[in-house]
Amino acid sequence: MKFLFDLFPVILFFAVFKVADGNQEAAHALAVQLMGWMVAGGALTPAQSPIMLATAVGIVATVLQIGYLIARGRKVDGTLWLSLGVIAVMGGATIYFHDEKFILWKPTILYWAFALALLIGQVGFGNNLIRKVMEAQIKLPESVWPKVNVAWMVFFALVGVLNLFMAFVVFKDNFSAWVSFKLFGVTGIFFAFIVIQTLMLSKHIQEHEQGDA
Repeated sequence: MKFLFDLFPVILFFAVFKVADGNQEAAHALAVQLMGWMVAGGALTPAQSPIMLATAVGIVATVLQIGYLIARGRKVDGTLWLSLGVIAVMGGATIYFHDEKFILWKPTILYWAFALALLIGQVGFGNNLIRKVMEAQIKLPESVWPKVNVAWMVFFALVGVLNLFMAFVVFKDNFSAWVSFKLFGVTGIFFAFIVIQTLMLSKHIQEHEQGDA
């Protein structure tokens, strides 16, 4: 359930873009009506409208995520605040300049920000942020946690690079394909990384449990 909650803005972004892309004239009329005042020059083309609508929905969905957690009296993770800040800035620039390049950069900036936060936390403050997130679920030897932190740091950095490669090389001029990659491809990559990491850590988890016995 939490997995779907975390993906809520991405799923809505994907759904709105796909529906709007298949109905560009209707999407164009709606985008002009709702967002014409936000766009520099006030001019949107039918081809741009699906991107603009999906981006606006992505921003609103992230705000709703945070609002829901606050209303329920739950803690809002720093990663969610960071995600809101990045999508608000890059999504806002996408709408204002009606240029999809900004939203294409958004995932990379977010992943690199995560990697940088892990690096600064570990090197600057001796604070292992990944351990704080994962320790409630798994117990590992002290010597293993720094390696897990580095693994996630490198992973976020590489996924950020991969996003740029897919957006500006593989799917250049094919925004629809990139949107599909963003939801299904990146989600699959995260899932595969977690599975591989779990398998690699299983030995350490067993050893730690035996040590506690």
